[in-house]
Amino acid sequence: MTGRPLIGVSTYLEAGTRWGIWELDAALLPAGYPLLVQRAGGLAALLPPDDPARAAATVARLDGVVIAGGPDVDPSRYGAERSSRTGRPAPERDAWELALIEAALASGTPLLGICRGMQLLNVALGGTLVQHIDGHAEAVGVFGRHPVTPVPGTRYAGAVPEETSVPTYHHQAVDRLGRGLVPSAYAADGTVEAIELPSGDWVLGVQWHPEMGEDMRVMRALIRAAAG
Repeated sequence: MTGRPLIGVSTYLEAGTRWGIWELDAALLPAGYPLLVQRAGGLAALLPPDDPARAAATVARLDGVVIAGGPDVDPSRYGAERSSRTGRPAPERDAWELALIEAALASGTPLLGICRGMQLLNVALGGTLVQHIDGHAEAVGVFGRHPVTPVPGTRYAGAVPEETSVPTYHHQAVDRLGRGLVPSAYAADGTVEAIELPSGDWVLGVQWHPEMGEDMRVMRALIRAAAG
């Protein structure tokens, strides 16, 4: 490949968003995501929810895929009853992002899941989630920080070999791992903070928000994989 790899990043679709004098439906994504892709050496393309049947054709145009953070995954996707602590469902986004993940896995396209994206990767491969944990969000709307420790010999440890303080905001976490996935980083309380497929195609999920920090090593690793 010549030039910068094209990285698709999934987005929100929000109804009735105010834009100046207008109140319109909007495809939204915090700017940190595309900025991180750009700073790490890629070109960013935003992927608003679409017909899941179009996911394979979409991924075929891309060199890499990022599934961004966002609302809680619908517990019905992993066979669980909804907890009172779980947020309202986002069925269109769940369906679209699951289809993007499945298309990336089928095609061998490098894939990075961030926060919700990591959780959805786990669900796509048959895993389950803990619907509420404490201590991984500073306050409502405020990112906290805590250390994560890599598992030696993993893809994540190859990119970030030392314990690192990361920006974090989540209240759900991986429970049972999906097919083929292994943990590649942990928080001090034992929460799984990164997961990956240990061989073959480049597939990684991180529970924290690298787009809210200065450490670009995870995104750079995706860009290198996408560049071939």
